[in-house]
Parts: sequence; C-alpha cells; structure tokens
Amino acid sequence: MTRNIGIFLYEDFQLLDASGPITAFEIAARVRPDAYRMTILSIRGGPVASSSGAAMGSVAVAEGPPLDTLIVSGGNGCREAMRCPETIAFLRACSAEVRRMCSVCSGAFPLAAAGLLDGKRVTTHWRRAQLLQQLFPAVDVEVDRIHIRDGDIWTSAGISAGIDLALALIADDLGEKVARQVAQEMVVYYRRPGGQSQFSALADLGGDTTTFSPLLDWIRANLSERLTVEQLAEHMAMSPRNFSRAFMNVVGTSPAKAVERLRLEAARERVESSSEPIERIAVAVGFRDPERMRRAFVRRFGQPAQAIRRSQV
Repeated sequence: MTRNIGIFLYEDFQLLDASGPITAFEIAARVRPDAYRMTILSIRGGPVASSSGAAMGSVAVAEGPPLDTLIVSGGNGCREAMRCPETIAFLRACSAEVRRMCSVCSGAFPLAAAGLLDGKRVTTHWRRAQLLQQLFPAVDVEVDRIHIRDGDIWTSAGISAGIDLALALIADDLGEKVARQVAQEMVVYYRRPGGQSQFSALADLGGDTTTFSPLLDWIRANLSERLTVEQLAEHMAMSPRNFSRAFMNVVGTSPAKAVERLRLEAARERVESSSEPIERIAVAVGFRDPERMRRAFVRRFGQPAQAIRRSQV
C-alpha cells in the first residue's frame, strides 16, 4: 500500500518545515519500498519561494492526486495564507477527504483559520503559541509540546519538530522499527516524545536571543536547589512580581512550570542514559520526593520514569 503524502506550501514558507518531513518520508520509502509517495502542493503550482529565498517546485492543488495525509508547512507566510480564501477552501475540502491533517510550526494558523482545530489540543512554536490562542480561542493550545495528536489532527512545534512529527507518522503507519531506522539514517534522536517540553530547545538558545537564556542556563546548573520565584527574581535583580510578569511574557509559561520542565528534561536524560536509581535522580534534579517526580513524569510524558527506562532496554 502506497500512501500519498501532500506537503502544502505558500510563499515565504520555512524551508526546513517542509524538507525535514520530506526527507523522513523519502528514507522511509527506501526502507519500506513503495510505502510513500510525496506531492508538493501550492494553490497555483510552480516554484514557491521560501523565507530563505530558495524555491521549491509544486503542483497546483486542483491538479494534485488523492492524498492520505496533508502536512501544512509553517513560516512567516502563514499570516497571508490564513487570510487567503483559496487556501482556506482547499484545507476544508481536503480535511473531508484525507486520513490525517498535520501542521509544522506556524502551519497550525491556516488550519485554525479554516476551523479545523476548534476543540482540538494542538501545539505550535512556543513564540507563536500565545498568538494562536488569542486569535482562535476555541483551540486548546499547549505551548510546550513537541507534537500532539488529537484524533486525525497532528500538530508540531517549531522547525526541527517537523522531523519528530514525520517519525511519529511513520511509526503509526509502518511501526517503530521502520521509524527507528529512518531516524538512524537521518542521524537524529529517536524519538523525542510528543510530550517532551520545547524548553529543551529554549534552554540552549544563545544569550542574545532571549533575556532569560542566562537564567535558564543557571537553573539547569542548580536544579538541586529549591529555586523559588523569589530566588530567581533575586538572580535577575528584579522584584518577584515584575520578574514573574516579564518571564511569562518572554518565555510563555510561569517560572515554576519552567523549573519543573527543566527538571523533567534533566531527569529524563539520566533515566534513559544511566542505571542510576530513580530515587537518587529525583533528589539530584530537585524533585526530592520520588513520588513527586513520578507524578510529574506521568503528567508530562504519560508514563512514569521506570516505564521509560524499561522502554530503552
């Protein structure tokens, strides 16, 4: 069975949002011959310029083949795409015909504008999550997820998360073994789970990128401490009230939630890469109580640390 994967582009799309999933499906079709066929689509067809200036050829949506899955690329052009009547009409018509509708990064905006995300749990790049929620209050936006599946709607976070999304789709179609082979061929981690926080990427950003990058680095180096709001505010030479407000505006979540997610990131890395006792990990990353860490793991990853460790064997 060959599944036709459509990649929908618009002017000023993000190149990696499209090329990452395309490469994953291309390799999957080599691992499992004839598993996938890809069609690059746009409203009018022809070359479509990305935000980098590089263009990608496409087929007009009116001339495209029947699709199994449609993936909407993100990019700066999403604002124009979500206001384009032809784009909205295509997405609505396509949703009635395909098995899955997907988006990478800000590709969620055109899907939301078409009304396809109402009542759905979705994600997008953390910088744009607040705007997506403001523009489309009927959508349940989760700011810190790598990717989310809600029924036949799959959405993912920024740029490289499109590869994680594609691997999840491949695993759903062809099984974990094939998806793992694709990840190995692409030399990418298999697989960042959908529930993993986007803060793993945020914490690695450069100091000039966001006001709080140095603070996030400091938190990661001091996870065993209590790390109260007052302590974090003092580190930034701000009052607790102003610090909390500024942190929420820049990072998109509260300081307490950010600390927990960074603790979870550190704990998960140790759980997966060592045989260190779970109780010792809980203390080392600041959870102190193993039961508290267990509950946090279940909330964030859908399973306790012990289950994640067993899955690595």
